[in-house]
This record gives sequence, structure tokens and C-alpha cells, in this order.
Amino acid sequence: MANLTNARVIWFKGVLFVLLGVLASGVLFTQLTDFRYVVIYAIAVWAFCRAYYFAFYVIEHYVDPRFRFAGLLDFALYTVFGHRPDELPKERSEENGDGRR
Repeated sequence: MANLTNARVIWFKGVLFVLLGVLASGVLFTQLTDFRYVVIYAIAVWAFCRAYYFAFYVIEHYVDPRFRFAGLLDFALYTVFGHRPDELPKERSEENGDGRR
């Protein structure tokens, strides 16, 4: 699938995401009988939004400006291995590729 490049379509897609979130939240809130659950839900949504911001903005702008993550999987691989998925760590880059020096 080709990348989305039309600005109007990108904005439309963003608006659809917001509408879907509002609709799903509204349906969920009608099912919650205790206000405490609404507050816990709001905190969970806020925390995940901040984590997403951390993964895609804070890391790129303040920790490793040479890498832009394509998705959460790329961020997870970067977190686990400590380098970009397409580059070898320094110790391995000096090797001939098969693990021997």
C-alpha cells in the first residue's frame, strides 16, 4: 500500500480517529455505573497518550535524533536492542558478519 500524501485525506483520517474515539468513549461511559471507573479510564487514556508522545517525540528529539520510529514495533526493538533495527551494534560492526573476527 502506498503512503498517504494528500493533506485533505490525512486530515479526514485524523478527524475520523477523533470521532471514533469520542463515539467509543461515549458508549463506554454509558455502560459505567460508577464515576470512579470513568476517572480511571481517563487516566489510562491520558497515560497511553503520553507514552505514545514519549516514544515518537521525546526519544527522537532529545535522546536519539538520528532515528525516526516507523511504529511501536520499531520503538520496542530499539528499546530492547539499544540501536536501530537496521544497524549493527559497534562490537558486531567490526566483525566480518558471521560472528568471528
